[in-house]
Amino acid sequence: MIAVFYDDKCSLCSREINFYKKIAPKASLNWLGISSSSKELKIAKINRVDALMYLHVKDSKGIFHVGVDAFILIWSNLPYFKYINYVISLPGIYQLAIFIYEKFAKYRFKKLKHCQIELQKIK
Repeated sequence: MIAVFYDDKCSLCSREINFYKKIAPKASLNWLGISSSSKELKIAKINRVDALMYLHVKDSKGIFHVGVDAFILIWSNLPYFKYINYVISLPGIYQLAIFIYEKFAKYRFKKLKHCQIELQKIK
């Protein structure tokens, strides 16, 4: 089973994940909100700040995918999203998607209070 670690305190993230939950085949993805999955994060050895900054997905072989690669894995398991998955995976578009995702993730992280609180805990 694929495990998805997402920021469940972010309204944008939660809306997107809730949409995916509705269309995902039953029992194909395990949705783990970061705020309630401390044990799972620790077992996975994912730093809480990193988990808040970037989407993390563990595939069925135990390999982690982060950021755009995490989305690609999720989309490959959703109906109709396989087409987006194919387009995003194309050379050039893939690199552009990574660039845009990095910028957006850092912007979102700076704007969300709960992310900044977690950042202060490690300083």
